[in-house]
Amino acid sequence: MTPRILLIQGPNLTFLGRREPELYGTTTAAQLDAMVQDHARRNGYELDIMYSHIEGEAIGRIYRAVDDGVDGLVMNPAGFMYAGYAMRDCLSAVAPFLPYVEVHITNIEKRHLRSILAEKAIGAVFGFGVDSYFLGLDAMLRHLNKRTSAAD
Repeated sequence: MTPRILLIQGPNLTFLGRREPELYGTTTAAQLDAMVQDHARRNGYELDIMYSHIEGEAIGRIYRAVDDGVDGLVMNPAGFMYAGYAMRDCLSAVAPFLPYVEVHITNIEKRHLRSILAEKAIGAVFGFGVDSYFLGLDAMLRHLNKRTSAAD
């Protein structure tokens, strides 16, 4: 069965490539979307991408992902990582059904930032620019493959 992964992009990530390129690089959101969709095709998984500036919308999509049988969640929570306590509760609730990998373009530790969501993740990747997405997606695929192998 083809794995299904949901990629959620948090607040302000629609402005990639233009917002603080010295931190986040020059790759635009549209370019990144095309790159990760190509990665999905080459690696045999389905990828749904959602951008949201509103925490409640993203939470609703996560719950729908569980109901729709999505296998994994990869998310760059961006600003949700600071004060997203409702998001944190959601990730805790869906943890038995939907594994979560957190990704960030920048090294959040180097910037003295802390994610309140990371403890709900099976892992986190940050600091590799847009490559953080590919590393996170690859890690999720490996996790899903191990889980499937263990069930066989």
